[in-house]
Amino acid sequence: MEVQNQFGGDAQSLVDARRHPRFKLDVEIKIYSRTSGLLSGRTVDISESGISAMLTMEVPLNEVVQLEFALRAGFVAVRALVRQRNCFRYGFQFVDPNPAQELIRRTCRELSVDQALFGDLSKPSTNPTI
Repeated sequence: MEVQNQFGGDAQSLVDARRHPRFKLDVEIKIYSRTSGLLSGRTVDISESGISAMLTMEVPLNEVVQLEFALRAGFVAVRALVRQRNCFRYGFQFVDPNPAQELIRRTCRELSVDQALFGDLSKPSTNPTI
């Protein structure tokens, strides 16, 4: 069974068309919005071009916001465009060349290796230890 997306292509080709792969990332994030004020949430995943997060309050689509979150290698403060919303999950696209881009790129490379070697560590183990 082939799943079609809203643009007439199959869902797999839409995923493959992404510029950068996504990697699971669960950290606290702060969002500074001109219209919604200060919001906090948890990230879901990150790529070199953006990040997604779960928020309990609304942020308008197409608004440029300031994001702040911590990665293993350091603290990130970056401007991003609110690109997408699905219930409580928001997608943010990083905008402007920024000094944090190399830190984000390095983190994505590290997460790629970690997730390739160890799989998704956020899922419960199917082999309980005794």
